Amino acid sequence: MPGYSVFQDITPIFALYFFYGLSFLFLGASIAIKDMKASTLRISGSLWLLSVFGFSHGLLEWVELFRLVQQDNLNLQEIYWLIVASLLLALISFEFLLQFGLSLIYAYKKKRIIKQFQLITIILFFIFIAVFLLSERNTDPLFLYEINLIIRRTFGFLGSFVAAYGLVEYSREVNAVDKLISRFFLFTGIGFSFYGLFAGIIPSHTVLPFINIPIEVFRALSAVLITYFLMKGLNIFDIETRHKLETQIKKVAQSEKMASLGRLASGIAHEVNTPLTSASLNVQMIRKNLSQEPDITRALEKLDAVERGIDRASVIAKELLQLSHMKQTVLSPIDIEDVISNAMEPLQYKLKKVKVVRISSTLPKVPGDINKLEQVIINIINNSIDAMPEGGVLTITTGLKKEKVKIEIKDTGIGINKNQMHNLFDPFYTTKDIGQGTGLGLSICFGIIEQHQGSIELSGKPGVGTIARIQLPIN
Repeated sequence: MPGYSVFQDITPIFALYFFYGLSFLFLGASIAIKDMKASTLRISGSLWLLSVFGFSHGLLEWVELFRLVQQDNLNLQEIYWLIVASLLLALISFEFLLQFGLSLIYAYKKKRIIKQFQLITIILFFIFIAVFLLSERNTDPLFLYEINLIIRRTFGFLGSFVAAYGLVEYSREVNAVDKLISRFFLFTGIGFSFYGLFAGIIPSHTVLPFINIPIEVFRALSAVLITYFLMKGLNIFDIETRHKLETQIKKVAQSEKMASLGRLASGIAHEVNTPLTSASLNVQMIRKNLSQEPDITRALEKLDAVERGIDRASVIAKELLQLSHMKQTVLSPIDIEDVISNAMEPLQYKLKKVKVVRISSTLPKVPGDINKLEQVIINIINNSIDAMPEGGVLTITTGLKKEKVKIEIKDTGIGINKNQMHNLFDPFYTTKDIGQGTGLGLSICFGIIEQHQGSIELSGKPGVGTIARIQLPIN
């Protein structure tokens, strides 16, 4: 057909139908792409109904646009079927809008009468279709026009205002969570109330008196505002997701904190109980010894054992105090090479079986507390020595990496299992035999390095050895 085009001789009013329908299609799509499966919000279970309304109503306006633009190029049969399609799309879309409003109201009212009314409207919907299809006048243009008015003034008007009421009420509930989102739902509800007036009561192609503006302009404005404010309101699902994530992170952190406290309490009870039990047993043996024939030499040995147990408990108490009272100290520029050399001096007697390899670099000074950093190096080297009871190689390397001084202490000892890595810096966690360590050394090291805004990590393999890596910022 020469010159045949969908957009042939299109007028500004008809263009409104295009953007009007596009707004509702966009409304349906914006809801459809939202992931609401895990949502617990009341509105989440009802929004799919609004999405169907958006798609079907947008399609309705585009079918109307096509018919109006191409009516001179269509035969009577084609025009008839387009009108029937428009009527069915109008009825379907307004029914879904009504069901959305009722479903949303039921979500927070929980009244049986609302469910009953939903069922009644569904029955009326099918009765209306049956009456239309069985009517002898269903090909009469005047009858079709009357049916269109009935659909809009019943299902259209009622659906729009029920949806508006549901959204306005829901906005009050959301107000306690987010006032801005609450306003968006409120404005969406107001938009639907206007749309119920412009699309439900006032017939299409009506030009409003005094202002001489077609009613389609106000329908299009209402559609755009409804879509805009609802899209803004749907951000409530992002807020819900973020809140759930934050809550989950807090639960995990709290769970880990409680687990750490449990390990700490267990460690304190075990470490303190061991020397105290030993001291108690020795005191009982001294008392028994003195009640019979006194053996001064044996009594003195037992008193020495009591003293060692008390000293061990005292050491544990001091380390606990140091761990719990990590105060920020004034940092001054120090040379890391000097720190390592000073730390190794008191350990010379323990390094007799160990070959020490120093790989040094020219390093800038770092801000730090020399005494605390020496304590870190001593603790790590002590652990390496204990891991090499038959001797081995201890390699200490220093260098510069991205404005940070790095220290690497590597041994050829028994190494660390993967399942131990996660707990190495926990208080009272130790891989040594009972009585050989308190399990507080690495926790103290971690706290000291954290005070210096640095990092410390351990890695290794069983039978190969362990590597401790420390990084300290230059500035």
